[in-house]
Amino acid sequence: MTLQRHAPSFPSLAIRAFTRHAGALAFEDGRGGVSHGAVLELLGRFQAVLAARGIGRGQRVALLSANRWESWVAGLAAQALGAATTWLHPMGALDAHVFQIEDSEAAALIIDADAFGARGGEIAARLPGLDVLTLGRAEYGAPLLPLAEATGSRTARDLSRPDDIAALNYTGGTTGRPKGVLRDSAALSAMALTIGEAFELPATPRYLAAAPISHVSGTNLVPCFLRGGSAHLLPAFDPEELLSTIQRARINFTLTVPTMIYRLLDDPALERFDTSSLELLLYGASPMAPSRLAEALERIGPVFSQLYGQSECYPIAALPRADHDPSRPELLTACGFPTASAQVALLDDAGQEVAPGEAGEICVRSPIVMQAYWKQPAATEEAFAHGWLHTGDIARQDEQGRLYIVDRKKDMVVTGGFNVYPREVEDVLATHPAVALAAVVGVPDTRWGEAVKAFIVLKPGAEVAAQDLTALVRDAKGAVHAPKQVEFAASLPLTPLGKLDKKALRAAAWAGQARGVA
Repeated sequence: MTLQRHAPSFPSLAIRAFTRHAGALAFEDGRGGVSHGAVLELLGRFQAVLAARGIGRGQRVALLSANRWESWVAGLAAQALGAATTWLHPMGALDAHVFQIEDSEAAALIIDADAFGARGGEIAARLPGLDVLTLGRAEYGAPLLPLAEATGSRTARDLSRPDDIAALNYTGGTTGRPKGVLRDSAALSAMALTIGEAFELPATPRYLAAAPISHVSGTNLVPCFLRGGSAHLLPAFDPEELLSTIQRARINFTLTVPTMIYRLLDDPALERFDTSSLELLLYGASPMAPSRLAEALERIGPVFSQLYGQSECYPIAALPRADHDPSRPELLTACGFPTASAQVALLDDAGQEVAPGEAGEICVRSPIVMQAYWKQPAATEEAFAHGWLHTGDIARQDEQGRLYIVDRKKDMVVTGGFNVYPREVEDVLATHPAVALAAVVGVPDTRWGEAVKAFIVLKPGAEVAAQDLTALVRDAKGAVHAPKQVEFAASLPLTPLGKLDKKALRAAAWAGQARGVA
């Protein structure tokens, strides 16, 4: 007999945590708190309801919810039955939601009707054969909580296998048609264990989730629960509400994207609240301007740690708090060291490793890497060229192993035969005291092929001339990097996850060029 060696399944990690820490607080939101033990009890009831409706191995369950803990538990119940979850984005359009449900071939939809009652009705009308379960009052579907109550007490059981597909997450579609990213249960458990190892979590986390737990914010839940910690859920990001919750609940851990940190720094509320309980503020999903990061370290404290990853593999790298050192400003441009579970190489277009110190595409091998893109074999083959997952991010690596992302491969501007990485220009622009946010794209130019264009959001009440910003970049980086055009804007487009939407900016800039707008 040969002993089979498998990673633990993802639901088994959660059940282990809820069992061990039954009396501890698990979730808190505007309605109050719930213990680990109570979560475990509801998990068993939800499993019974879903199993009775035919949900099991090989099927997929779609979910649409605000930051509601019962929705997360319902998703875990589906995974514990061997099914996979596919979370719909809370800010997605109806057509996008219907596309994802149909593309994933979801057997059921679990919807937070209190937050998305109207959208749930629209989906039910468009997809009349879909089994819809509602959390909250609705004129359609079946009520999940009353059904769970009627089952009586049930023991939560992990019926899944490590090789079961457990998650089908869809990319944002910023590079075209959204792609479904397949991960099995072992990959999700490896992700949770890597987060616990790499992210310097507090001993007993009191985690504040201000971003949707349907996405990257939710990846911290099980790592926190394994330590007996709790998750405090906000319905949306609001600087004052986030700060007041940190003060009231003595939050010691939260996660944001850079644009959220910029809003905190520019909001007068920052000075009115006590944030001394914070031990860790994770940030990621897009680059952060080093000048603004230095400002955040000075005003909020030495609690920052950067994460790096993507839908296809998360996390890949982390920059620890100790490297967030204003006396070593070069480190503030790093995205971190590869995690223990990630083998990283910087490759050229031929699949060969670049010379030390040279820029190459970040390519990864890891137990966390996706299995494939759902029903897109050509895209899968391209993503795994040369036997590595290709991230599309260009980076350099220092002698200690830190990665420094230069930019997205597709965002590079080729002007006059020279390569310009927008992030390098954005970081310089952000050093000007009047600049709150900067974004750089390439636009058509009859002389240079492409020209560097900068979009600028100013801080409240601040002023600066376009030529001064152009001169700032020219002095720091040279004439090739200096923007040929500068446009001031009240705000810049963001993706639903809070990242700068370069695709939308580029489309607007190119359309403006076509109309002859300077």
